[in-house]
Amino acid sequence: MTRAQLEHLLRAAGDLCEEDEFIVIGSQAILGQFPDAPEALRVSAEADLIPCRHPQRCDLIDGTIGELSPFHDTYGYYAQGVDETTATLPAGWRARVVTIHNENTRGITGRCLEVHDLLVSKLVAARDKDHRFAATAIAHGLVDEPTLLDRLAATPVAARRRDEIAARVHAYFRNASRPVAS
Repeated sequence: MTRAQLEHLLRAAGDLCEEDEFIVIGSQAILGQFPDAPEALRVSAEADLIPCRHPQRCDLIDGTIGELSPFHDTYGYYAQGVDETTATLPAGWRARVVTIHNENTRGITGRCLEVHDLLVSKLVAARDKDHRFAATAIAHGLVDEPTLLDRLAATPVAARRRDEIAARVHAYFRNASRPVAS
């Protein structure tokens, strides 16, 4: 997905839901802070959107511009309407969102997760694709280890699980700092 495609989804969702503000969670939130994010971080054809004023309208998004919809067939990408329980996020994440609001969104505001908060949510979800996403973002230098670990410490997960994730983070940073053999 590109930043322009995310902006298109925000416009479409705004018109559909009669909503002027969405939270963008999931991998494509990376496009808020990094509009030209590495291609390996933009492979998803889906943006997860939470309508801010009318969260109950998330089903409308799924049914109209969601997966396998005519919108998806036409453009090759789609939105998924979600709610705040979709991701486990660090305390204070709302104060750190990155805003997309420009001519291309036609006045619709997208509030994208900040990259460290996004990676914490991915690492907590712990699917293979989430681990690949986190490792790739770290390898590209988009996050720093102390901030990521601070955000993890502020996330509501069991201590044992937090320790497992922290160990994985350390390993990703170690692997990212290894010189490439020539």
